[in-house]
Amino acid sequence: MENIVEVKNLKKYFTIGGGGFRKKYSIKAVDNISFNIKKKEILGLVGESGCGKTTCGKIILRIIDPSSGKIVFNGHNITSLSQKEMSRFRKQMMIIYQDPFGSLDPRMKIGSTIAEPMEVHRMFSKKEKEQKENRIMELMEKVGLTPDQINRYPHEFSGGQRQRIGIARALATNPKFIVADEPVSALDVSIQAQIINLLKNLQKEFGLTLLFITHDLSVIKHISDRVAVMYTGQIVEMASRNELFKNPLHPYTKTLIASIPIPIQDVGSVKKDVLSLNQN
Repeated sequence: MENIVEVKNLKKYFTIGGGGFRKKYSIKAVDNISFNIKKKEILGLVGESGCGKTTCGKIILRIIDPSSGKIVFNGHNITSLSQKEMSRFRKQMMIIYQDPFGSLDPRMKIGSTIAEPMEVHRMFSKKEKEQKENRIMELMEKVGLTPDQINRYPHEFSGGQRQRIGIARALATNPKFIVADEPVSALDVSIQAQIINLLKNLQKEFGLTLLFITHDLSVIKHISDRVAVMYTGQIVEMASRNELFKNPLHPYTKTLIASIPIPIQDVGSVKKDVLSLNQN
């Protein structure tokens, strides 16, 4: 299968300190990683907070510039393109942010929020106002919202609904590739499954490619085709979802899998076990 994203020897170092008697220190947020993402697949990027996974996603989208390395998107080397040169790729590469509360402008109605990427990329002329509105309502329905909510503000929605708005905004330009940066971590567990199922359905319907970033392997297990495990700025293991959970190789991967909560299916037997332990 053809690759849509290729990352080669990617690095991003941040310098902190300096000035006066303070020494400068280099933080290796992304430290010489290489991987690819195939067209129409969901690649899960998993690791603990601070390991560099969000930075990696933002570098691929060129929201952040890399220190060195190479990023190839859909056959084009975009590593050193200027912001003006990147504009022709922007509509093909979108992002769903982690925080459904902070990622929406509280002063904008959701119709305007969803329409914003279309206006930035001039997808509709002033004479095509009706077509643009139809597109907005179509996207709202796709993500499980109703057209009558188009003139409401973000504070009138729940967290799950706000994330649906963010997903609709990411779909507005008909992108080929989406970075989903911890899209369910700020939501209740009961809502997480709904958003994961929505993303899976949209991915199949539109033939999308997703880089799904999370710290939660139990989420990765349900949505990803392949999984890359990131630790202290490096990818320490990469495998298909089934292979990773069946036969993890790296100690860090084993630790992550071991930390997944296991539901108690037989409360009665657990009580018996506890009683026997107490008696002994």
